[in-house]
Amino acid sequence: MKYYSFDQIETPALIVSEEKLKRNIERMIKVRNNDVEVRPHFKTHKSVSIAKMQLAMGAIGITVATVSEAELLLTSGLKDILVAFPLSDRKKINKLLQWNDKARIIFTIDNCEQADIISSQADGLNVKSEVWIKVNCGLNRCGVEPEEETLALAKYIIDSTSLNLTGLYTHAGHSYGASTQEAITKIAIGEAESIVKSAELCEKEGIYIKHRSVGSTPTFEVAAKIKGITEVRPGNAVFFDGIQVELGVANIEEVALTVLATIASIKSNRLIIDAGSKALTTEKGAHGNEGITGFGRILNDSGQELLISRLSEEHGIVELAGDNANHHNHHNQKRRLNDKIHIIPNHACPVVNLYDYYYLEKADGKYEKFPVDGRGKSQ
Repeated sequence: MKYYSFDQIETPALIVSEEKLKRNIERMIKVRNNDVEVRPHFKTHKSVSIAKMQLAMGAIGITVATVSEAELLLTSGLKDILVAFPLSDRKKINKLLQWNDKARIIFTIDNCEQADIISSQADGLNVKSEVWIKVNCGLNRCGVEPEEETLALAKYIIDSTSLNLTGLYTHAGHSYGASTQEAITKIAIGEAESIVKSAELCEKEGIYIKHRSVGSTPTFEVAAKIKGITEVRPGNAVFFDGIQVELGVANIEEVALTVLATIASIKSNRLIIDAGSKALTTEKGAHGNEGITGFGRILNDSGQELLISRLSEEHGIVELAGDNANHHNHHNQKRRLNDKIHIIPNHACPVVNLYDYYYLEKADGKYEKFPVDGRGKSQ
């Protein structure tokens, strides 16, 4: 195994603190104290190594967003995959059905026509496919409405001899737009209840629902405490980021992922760094959260927070107006050309997808380089 010193890392680069990463995974896994299983989302870290670490620390399986992510994990030896996207493309469905006798692949459904497509493909291969119904708990993306609509789709699915309905799931992505912890808690309770009430209605009609799964990093810890929930699927919680800090879900010290950049130029009223939109993205909020200011957070050595205020493709600009400019000029000797700085990105998930490698910071200060295996895998 080759290790790198801090000075050997070329910027911009993705840095992960191994200590904080493991601590964040431990925080995820703690919800098992509520008799709830954990199935983390792969789309945040896109790393086979991190997925295996999550499983080794207590996760029951992995959630993916795409067929290519699922194939990557399956060929890497993982055996329990939820595809949290309602697939209707026959070629993509067949790719995963080929694994049916080697691993547990859970397809997700949100309409009858799609159920027919998966059923016909499973019939063609003479296999039975496990499926979960996607329920809309307020994000208004995919999913049937809770209770009556969910029951109607469940009744339709159980009439198929090649589909095995075992669960319901939802994702409260709209929690990212919440402005208070009270609002997040309310969304989390609604998220959980949309699944529990739908499952109860199905079971009154004789349709057993074994798995009741919810997601979303802001809500998973609250939703896990609601009676009847059996599984949570946090993704971003493996790293946390600027949005989670803004929401109050995590503090800055818990953020495990940073972008390392270099100061390329120093002016009287601004710093210019080598991390622009191709290193940080221009996203300032996920699912409606526009409370984020700037394009990334920098903590300087005096503890004063600086924000990246503008991005070009390769340039990041830190404006030093007013007091910040005076403070900077007074302590100018602390900022030199080619100094490296750590940036907390607003949203970790799309930022990770911009890089080929992570640098994992070890306890001894050395760095281990490992790939972002699932980068660009969006099929």
